[in-house]
Amino acid sequence: MGSVAGSGELGVRLLDPDGAPVSHPEFAPRLGIEELKSCYTAMLRARLMDETAMALQRQGELVLWIPLRGQEAAQIGSVRAASPADFLFPSYREHAVAWDRGLPPVAVLALLRGLTHGGWDPRAYNFANYALVLASQTLHAVGYALGMRLDQRRGLLPPPATAVGPAGAAGAADATGPADGTAAGGAVLVYLGDGAMSQGDANEAFVWAASFAAPVVFFCTNNQWAISTPAARQSPIPLAERARGFGFPGVRVDGNDVLAVHAVTAWALERARAGAGPALVEAYTYRMGPHTSSDDPTRYRPAAELDQWRALDPLDRVARALAPACDQDWFAEQQAAAEAAAAALRAECLALPDPPADAFFDDVLVAQTEEARAQRGWFRDYQESFQV
Repeated sequence: MGSVAGSGELGVRLLDPDGAPVSHPEFAPRLGIEELKSCYTAMLRARLMDETAMALQRQGELVLWIPLRGQEAAQIGSVRAASPADFLFPSYREHAVAWDRGLPPVAVLALLRGLTHGGWDPRAYNFANYALVLASQTLHAVGYALGMRLDQRRGLLPPPATAVGPAGAAGAADATGPADGTAAGGAVLVYLGDGAMSQGDANEAFVWAASFAAPVVFFCTNNQWAISTPAARQSPIPLAERARGFGFPGVRVDGNDVLAVHAVTAWALERARAGAGPALVEAYTYRMGPHTSSDDPTRYRPAAELDQWRALDPLDRVARALAPACDQDWFAEQQAAAEAAAAALRAECLALPDPPADAFFDDVLVAQTEEARAQRGWFRDYQESFQV
């Protein structure tokens, strides 16, 4: 296999839009029917909670919302490929990843309601806080991955397993092996968008990762638009092909195919855990909504393009694949459960208390210094001076 696995513009595909299975020469599905049902439930829940959050923003309850509609398969397929020992670095749209990783859904909304600068303890979920500075998380991820390698050498983490294949050869890993991370201690999975691929930080991260064979997988969600700039203007070639210039494999996958996303991401993570170095996964998908709640995509995006991608909806694809095994009652139960989760999220968001005015001091330093305590005291006195 060359630097990009897969045939056709959309990349590796294991599930057609009509729900029919597709064979691929290098990748095979790793999810059975029960796992696929679980993916559908998670994707549906994420979509309805995303819609609820967007409505909350429109009603003035959130400062901003960053919708994920259309990217459910890319997010759930990739996070389900990660093991508990893997550490994940999100960008700012990975809500489904966060929720599937175990974060309380309201924690994400608290961040975008302006109540916290972080929202969760990364160590509790092996999931970093959101990165709003474009591509900054790629450098953080490589640094963390190199730290994991050093901890392995010091005996603080399990050592890598025997290498699964020649470093730099996409497809060298067994595409049907286990994806639970039991072969080695762990790896890093970092999310970035097509716009971030044009940033210097991302390219520096690729250099560092390749130079030191860091156990990191770069997961690029190519949703076609970096705000109003189309991906085609940023790169005349598929983004996955850029990896070859840095010396590691890149694979484009149909980002609306949860089976393919899971299989390719699992392969890349196994390869990283085994010590074979980094890989780039490009999930070719589409942002169905605005870039954020402050954006108006009708000003730059043709309506025909949106209609074309609606026919490739990732949630509908899984539903069609499950139709022979699941009756309408099952689908109705999933819909009701997702609606209940969305309603609960709305209630939890509205019940969030306002933080104390000096709460922003809490997460600046691990241990408070005398200087920090003095600054906090000054700030409290300043706030109290306004009270009558």
